[in-house]
Amino acid sequence: MGKTKVTAIFDIGKTNKKFFLFDENLKEVYRVYHRLEYETDEDGDPCEPLETLTSWVKETLEHALSLPEFLIQKLNFSAYGASLVHLDESGKTVAPLYNYLKEFPEDLLAEFYRKYGGKQAFCTATSSPSLGMLNSGLQLYWLKYRKPEIFGKIRHSLHLPQYFSYLFTGKAISDYTSIGCHTALWDFSKNDYHHWLKEEEILKVLPEVVKTTHTYSIEMANHPVTVGVGVHDSSAALIPYLKSNDEPFILISTGTWAISINPFNSSALTLEELKQDCLHFIGMNGQAIKISRLFIGEEHKVQIEWLYAHFGLEKGYYKELSFDKNLYQKAKSHPGKRFQFAYLKPELFDISQASQTQLETFGDFEEAYYCFLHELTDLQVASLNLVLKGSDVKKLFIDGGFNANEIFVEMLRDKLPEIKIETTDFALGSAQGAAMLVDEKGIEF
Repeated sequence: MGKTKVTAIFDIGKTNKKFFLFDENLKEVYRVYHRLEYETDEDGDPCEPLETLTSWVKETLEHALSLPEFLIQKLNFSAYGASLVHLDESGKTVAPLYNYLKEFPEDLLAEFYRKYGGKQAFCTATSSPSLGMLNSGLQLYWLKYRKPEIFGKIRHSLHLPQYFSYLFTGKAISDYTSIGCHTALWDFSKNDYHHWLKEEEILKVLPEVVKTTHTYSIEMANHPVTVGVGVHDSSAALIPYLKSNDEPFILISTGTWAISINPFNSSALTLEELKQDCLHFIGMNGQAIKISRLFIGEEHKVQIEWLYAHFGLEKGYYKELSFDKNLYQKAKSHPGKRFQFAYLKPELFDISQASQTQLETFGDFEEAYYCFLHELTDLQVASLNLVLKGSDVKKLFIDGGFNANEIFVEMLRDKLPEIKIETTDFALGSAQGAAMLVDEKGIEF
């Protein structure tokens, strides 16, 4: 019996690092899940251990290439955005993989906005709220003025998905999906890099932009392998849905963030929408796509840990729960709010929150968890409505981690009765989307 021909995909999230082999029908035939502990950067702030991550990627692929039952013919990468890897002339990293939650110096940010037309005008041009390090292009400005000894060594700054491709192809490139991920790099009104990059002489470290479908042919384990250029994970998650649906839809891609993506809405952003974390991504063909973001994965993680500690339960308990209408009605009927969010800001949507979390008012974990998800899904609906309005969309897909949370999904169905909500077979949407990008038949939308 011959070897199974497969496509290898790395799907690198903030929390989970995943590797898959898909057969020619995009059916998963092999997987590896991995987590890494953060290290600290030179300022003492937590960051991804880039060297360890790089070694894991190389070793995982090397092992997969040695598996006798599989023949890897294609390779691609999906990874989170807002993160840059800085390389010197020899291709070695010269800085940590700075965490996009790292504080950006307020005085430096104010200086930047003064130089480039003011905060409001700049955010409107780049179709992104002011997000500090999450506007990853500004990391280069920060390095130039606060860490010139590092900046002076940089030959190429690669977005994270393209860094993984570079490890195997040696090609320093960029793609639209990474550039368009709230980076403060792209002027959407001019459909080009923003002029601040040229004025600061930073454009020179940003490599050539290629199509997201671009591939390279290299040799691995004595046979040719087609290698993709990598793709931003939220954009990758969209691809299987675009291929399989003829009618308009919205996708909520969930994980650390819930990204509500409406590929059929490219309307201009209002200042109010920018404040509510609504922005534009760039699709793989260079088109603007309206999206909204909510930090629900990290919020859920923190809150659930507090609930486990309070009720003396083991991690993972909530995953055993199924939807209970009575518990939901009880949560809905309570007149006030009982949770204070760690990260989310309900006030941006004119929604209130408790001044402090009131765990003592709950009889058990279930009651508290239903209340938390009720208040969380109110925010999710408000965020979703930012990309829903003005478009004729009646279908919503949920993929990623919250796909499997029946309580979360049923609460959304109750709160959005006019929308057909589906949890889908694309639970591995980002990985499968990346696989489709290197499919020999190509992608045309």
